Amino acid sequence: MGIFKNNKQIGYELKNYRTLVDQINKREQHYTSLKDQQLKSKTNEFKERIQQGEDIKDLAVDAFATVREASKRVLGLRHYDVQLMGGLVLLYGNIAQMATGEGKTLVASLPSYLVALEGKGVHIITVNDYLSRRDKELIGQIHEFLGLTVGLNVTGISNSEKQQAYQCDITYGVGTEFGFDFLRDNTVQSIQQKVQRPYHFAIVDEVDSVLIDEARTPLIIAGKGKPSDRLYKVCSNVVKSLKIDDDFTYDVELKVVNFTEAGLNKCEKVFGVENLFDLEHSSLFHALLQALRARVLYERDIDYIVEDGEIKLVDMNTGRIMEGRSLSDGLHQAIESKEGLKNTDENKTHASITIQNYYCMYPTLSGMTGTAKTNETELNKVYGMDVIQIPTNKQKQRIDYPDMVFLTKEQKYIALIKEVKQRHQNGQPVLIGTTSILQSEDVAKAMDKEHLEYQLLNAKSVQQEANLISLAGQKGQITIATNMAGRGTDIMLGDEVVELGGLHVIGTERNESRRIDDQLKGRSARQGDPGSTQFIISLEDYLFVRYASDELERAKPKFKSNKDGLIQSANIYKFIDTAQKISEGVHYQFRDYNLNLENVANEQRGVIYKLRDSFLETENPLEFIATQTESLPREIMGTLIDKQDAPQDWDLMKLEKELDQLLLVDVSFASHEFNDIHKLQEFVESLIQEHTEQMKLFAQNESMQASAKGTGLIIIDNLWKRHLDSINQLKEGIGIRQYQQENPIQIFEREGYKLFEATYQEIEYELSTRIKGMIKAILDKEKIELEETHS
Repeated sequence: MGIFKNNKQIGYELKNYRTLVDQINKREQHYTSLKDQQLKSKTNEFKERIQQGEDIKDLAVDAFATVREASKRVLGLRHYDVQLMGGLVLLYGNIAQMATGEGKTLVASLPSYLVALEGKGVHIITVNDYLSRRDKELIGQIHEFLGLTVGLNVTGISNSEKQQAYQCDITYGVGTEFGFDFLRDNTVQSIQQKVQRPYHFAIVDEVDSVLIDEARTPLIIAGKGKPSDRLYKVCSNVVKSLKIDDDFTYDVELKVVNFTEAGLNKCEKVFGVENLFDLEHSSLFHALLQALRARVLYERDIDYIVEDGEIKLVDMNTGRIMEGRSLSDGLHQAIESKEGLKNTDENKTHASITIQNYYCMYPTLSGMTGTAKTNETELNKVYGMDVIQIPTNKQKQRIDYPDMVFLTKEQKYIALIKEVKQRHQNGQPVLIGTTSILQSEDVAKAMDKEHLEYQLLNAKSVQQEANLISLAGQKGQITIATNMAGRGTDIMLGDEVVELGGLHVIGTERNESRRIDDQLKGRSARQGDPGSTQFIISLEDYLFVRYASDELERAKPKFKSNKDGLIQSANIYKFIDTAQKISEGVHYQFRDYNLNLENVANEQRGVIYKLRDSFLETENPLEFIATQTESLPREIMGTLIDKQDAPQDWDLMKLEKELDQLLLVDVSFASHEFNDIHKLQEFVESLIQEHTEQMKLFAQNESMQASAKGTGLIIIDNLWKRHLDSINQLKEGIGIRQYQQENPIQIFEREGYKLFEATYQEIEYELSTRIKGMIKAILDKEKIELEETHS
């Protein structure tokens, strides 16, 4: 993790970057004079210098000058000084904040080339497949000209194609696909099936969207599991009788439901249990909580419909049915029970990791965006990256007009249409940014009433979005888009548009984060072009209703408005700022809380995946199992035999039975006398030694070794899946412990550790008993065959 730097320190860094840029510029003439082959030969020269121990950062000036010259020859694009500066920021593992239109795609070509010379791979991560393909095909030409290999990792390609892509010097792709490959690599049955190599360096485009907005999103590989049909139905009936506020709370802001103390007591009485928080009741508590969520958070004909005896989910943004989609971890079954339907199979988690934890695995992580300053404290705390603001290549010409704030949504839309009409009559292009697909369709309907022609970007095709957004700056064009639609594509101004004032951007709602508002504003006035922005919003908008309803109630009587409903009180802007800060605070707390919980699971995942990898890589699985489980008999003896007790009080029969389950040798204490604990320990050690020697006899048995590896992987995977289920159920109920004045994070750490310890011991036990059983079966078979031969 990095140490958070103040503005003075960052300013000093920028000064250093400028010095390096000056040095690159001084070398430009020399590199321009080189022939193509001489320029290409620089790659091998740099590689040799790295192999001789030279630090790659000491090569930055020459390497960046090489890439700039190659880009001029291959693409006809020369890196600006500010792009060189951005590349240096990425090289040092930080975030380059660059305004829209400053050419971030070309910036990535610089550090990716230099770091790739180390031979350990560079991942360049974009927000969708279209941009990955586009950037690989464009920027990849520079790297290929200089002798590097460039790969593309997207959904739908074969395992061998993925292996090839990851072996390339530079690999383009979407972050989620890299994450899913990591999970899949930890479920393979042989080391040859793995596609990834150890992580080294990543450049993340639109880094704030990925590491902040999507941080809590879990990447999940799921399989089907049979639900407890009766349990969900009983739980559904129980929660129907519970009363809001008395038995459960509903936080509208966070969309969270929780049982109160009284509600928990009622549930405990119904099921005849003393404490629902006990680990043995975690499945019951999980089912109850899912039943409560199904009752309160999911509404029929809004969130889902019932059709042909099935629950079909509705996409809240489009209003369309999401065919084939279902909710996971029993929530879908809870809704089915609520509606009196038969339970379908559950989606059970087989492997998962949050995006936040995935990116923390890269030794060096860097990123680019136009908007990260408002989250720089969090980005530094979690990922160790500083946000360095890069100056624009040309002076910014954008005019940001003050918000127009109306009392009602209806008044807002009237003003919006009036504003669009006025600018459209003059031929000025207008881009209308909306917060959701649903809202973009509402705006489109308002345009239809006024017979205004427009382009609607509704997330149906990413490539189509990119084409449409690129045309948004043409004369007379009206474009309606969700804030994220077409992100990463430049908007070029058409003929005569500069004289008309450039592209005018209108926001129809303030977003839950100022950063996303800034992203929308950044669509206008790229590369020194003119442009303007304005938000036309209302007090009925989602931001105020969800996050500042109490504040709105207090402040509303003080707001003065004109006949059109336009609020004219100066303090309205302070209110908007407060609402956004509340929203940002809520989201940050959520991310921070979930990160603390996820870190516990992440450590456990690391231990299991390391065990699994060691098992995959070993050429002698039997020896590995013997070593891994060698201490198990001692642990069992320590659990069953209290050395403070007198020898006659020891339960040797139970110890004999347990050890007999684990060891290949015959375990019998009957003919032995143990006067003290040391003699018992010596005898058990001799049994372990004999067992190990027996195991070694099968080292050359290829069939046995293959069976041991296959069985071992099944044991590890099955018990890990079960553990994931347990840990998810523990996580479900942990927030409610706050009612009992306990720190939920500490409880989760403590109880999560107990669960994991038990799972790990069970893995060792199962490995021992199953392998012992397999070998015993072979020995018994050989014994029978031998007896038959003699007879």
